[in-house]
Amino acid sequence: MLSEESPLLATTTHEVIYDRFAPDQKRWIVFLVSFVGFLPTFVSSTFVPSIPQIAKDLNSTRAVVSLTVSLSILASAVGALVWAAYSSFYGRRPIYLWGMPFLCVGSCGVALSTSLQSLLFWRFVQTFGCAGGMSLGAGVIGDIYKLEERGTAIGVFFGATLLGSLFAPFLGGAATQYWSWRQFALFHWCIGCFFCTFRFPETSHPGTLGIDKLKHRRWIHITWINPLRSLWLLRSPNLFAVMLAASLVLISDFVLLVPLAYTIGVRYRITNEAIIGACFLPNGLGNFIGAPVAGRLSDIVLRRWREKRGGVWCPEDRLRATWIGGLFMVPLSVGASGLITTYVGGPIGLALNLLCLLTNGMGVDFVVNPIGSYNVDVVHSRSAEAIAAHMASRSLIISAATALVIPTIERIGVAWTDIIAAVLAVVGQGIILLTIRYGDRMRASMDVGFSTMENN
Repeated sequence: MLSEESPLLATTTHEVIYDRFAPDQKRWIVFLVSFVGFLPTFVSSTFVPSIPQIAKDLNSTRAVVSLTVSLSILASAVGALVWAAYSSFYGRRPIYLWGMPFLCVGSCGVALSTSLQSLLFWRFVQTFGCAGGMSLGAGVIGDIYKLEERGTAIGVFFGATLLGSLFAPFLGGAATQYWSWRQFALFHWCIGCFFCTFRFPETSHPGTLGIDKLKHRRWIHITWINPLRSLWLLRSPNLFAVMLAASLVLISDFVLLVPLAYTIGVRYRITNEAIIGACFLPNGLGNFIGAPVAGRLSDIVLRRWREKRGGVWCPEDRLRATWIGGLFMVPLSVGASGLITTYVGGPIGLALNLLCLLTNGMGVDFVVNPIGSYNVDVVHSRSAEAIAAHMASRSLIISAATALVIPTIERIGVAWTDIIAAVLAVVGQGIILLTIRYGDRMRASMDVGFSTMENN
């Protein structure tokens, strides 16, 4: 009798947790976390079209100023780890609000920078402040949505956050062309202040926060939490494999976008920063379209494979939605872009390159989005930390790769650089296929507190 009723009771009790917020409240929460998740991509994407002008103003070279992109990625990695670790102790809401002062102060520092050293420092502070948006946002959605609704919700969240990469390059380029990159940095400060006015509800499940478990607590309780502890989750072969795969696929995005002013801009004689910024729009549009579609598709795939297994849940089923992007859209688009840039000139070459950027933006989301939902699924109780560890490690890999993009193009050319990126994307998809095939054995080899159907 106990064995028959206990699973039903556990499932019912657990599902009640997801009914704490009405559907309208859930949509409002998704809007709020999407706004914060929008900040990292917006702040970083507005900077890229301004690199030539910044190099001129600070008497530096474009290659050296491009290092700020790598530094921003590093700051995102560090910030994501710090904010996620403390969110597991204090909750989501206070961590969101604590990050905003860093963004505001950092944006002012960027606007007032008079040397490359000061610019690097304030860019780090600025990016650090908004770095928790993506990891905390995915964690919040894991808090309020059930397993088979989660992929769609995370897809909408990622799609909204990637609006930053859709509009920011154009706005950043226009501001640089017609006003000043310094003036636009102040706009980031205004955004940070604007979010501080929101009232954000606490979404963490009752009794799961570290501060709730303390027997004696001071009115102002400050606790040291090792931000690197989240990285220990990556000792799981599953989590490490999907992180590495996502990194290899996402490198293609940076190979296309970071040097865009020197590849597409130079090849097609585009010197206006606003127009260069507009060339980023297809990639951002691809991200915006691909994220919700990929999220919805991963939920459908998960549900159908669960039905095939007679109700048995296998977390790796969600990863089956990645092959369209990882095997076809990403490698073909980045490889084709390199060849088109090298051999096809004029308006036709430019149009084909923009189509490649659109396809690449969609393809990357078809890989990264299901992997993000997979991380939330398998370590649900530490979802924000899992996403932070994933994104931090991924950012470190991409940071190193990004620093090599322009020197590699200068040495071996655009075509070969893009072909190498395409091969890396295929290797990444191969890692995902191996994870799908041997996922259960990999999880059994190293248990880091994986979720079960009863607590997911």
